[in-house]
Amino acid sequence: MTDHTANDHPEIREAVARLCQDFAGDYWRRMDRERTYPTDFVTALTEAGYLAVLIPEDYGGSGLGLSAAAAILEEIHRSGGNAAACHAQMYTMGTVLRHGTKAQKQAYLPDIASGALRLQAFGVTEPTSGTDTLSIKTTARRDGDRYLINGQKVWTSRAEHSDLMVLLARTTAKDQVTRRTEGLSVFLVDMRGAEDRGLTIRPIRTMINHATTEVFFDNLEVPIDNLIGEEGQGFRYILSGMNAERILIAAECLGDARWFIATATSYARERVVFDRPIGQNQGIQFPIARAYAATEAAALMVRKAALIYEAERPCGAEANMAKLLAAEAAWQAADMCLQTHGGYGFAEEYDVERKFRETRLYQVAPISTNLILSYLAEHVLGLPRSY
Repeated sequence: MTDHTANDHPEIREAVARLCQDFAGDYWRRMDRERTYPTDFVTALTEAGYLAVLIPEDYGGSGLGLSAAAAILEEIHRSGGNAAACHAQMYTMGTVLRHGTKAQKQAYLPDIASGALRLQAFGVTEPTSGTDTLSIKTTARRDGDRYLINGQKVWTSRAEHSDLMVLLARTTAKDQVTRRTEGLSVFLVDMRGAEDRGLTIRPIRTMINHATTEVFFDNLEVPIDNLIGEEGQGFRYILSGMNAERILIAAECLGDARWFIATATSYARERVVFDRPIGQNQGIQFPIARAYAATEAAALMVRKAALIYEAERPCGAEANMAKLLAAEAAWQAADMCLQTHGGYGFAEEYDVERKFRETRLYQVAPISTNLILSYLAEHVLGLPRSY
């Protein structure tokens, strides 16, 4: 099967695929069944340097672009795994790299690159605001040489398995800013020992093994030196990280889609019913072929978005379209694969039902399909704002 974007970083893809051979389906089934964080897998990726791919060489990383990170995440999912346990380090990195001070980078990046510190938590979404980021209520009040954080975040994945969190909080009341996008600030929060100083983390059990939580802040102290960029301009900084997040999640969706297509194709060749392989039937062939076409089309948009991001040009439209198309291609392939397997698709040992549940998430997160369509309608097509 030919993948027309597989020529991007072929050596990285081959090496990641080899690493993933040590973490086959039985490993991921056990993690899913026990709702366990895949520590061994994350450690292996860290030791191989893959989670530091975006960190400049001066700080111990590889200094590569977003397309390299996308290739890594795609191959993990294509191999049947799930990068949700560690992908946040890649997409939060842009906020730190582009807007952090030299002192902040020197203080944290070498230890993140080596694996001594984990940057895996991204505190943005809140229970009352959802994806309406400009309406968040968590506050950061300046008190001398520190900020006091109060409020709540939800769907903050990996908080229990992270040392650092990139946090968005309100530093100026919403009714006191000139523009809606002002008054929000970004902080790099050191969570080590913070549960004794005003941080509470509560796990949320979901239909997939995503290690997600809700987080509460009660006068949590954050040094002023941990403010990223200028106070009140945090929304602008976060947008860069959100674009990276959407492109990288889109790459994971491509990996899922390609796993589903390869799995369905293999099963359709081998499964014999009525004295013939079911893959001989057009009713089986056509859905697989359509899923393949949709995946290859989505891959082109993911590649385009990554290249624009690397060029540091505005890529909001491309990042959103990449995520939309890749998530839909993955879900189309997932439904096709389950249907191809029939009853066996529901059996745990085939991994189809696990991947089916996992890839469904991306119709909703990190941004829902409908909000992407609203963004394109308003900001690209010039239609009236719908909300």
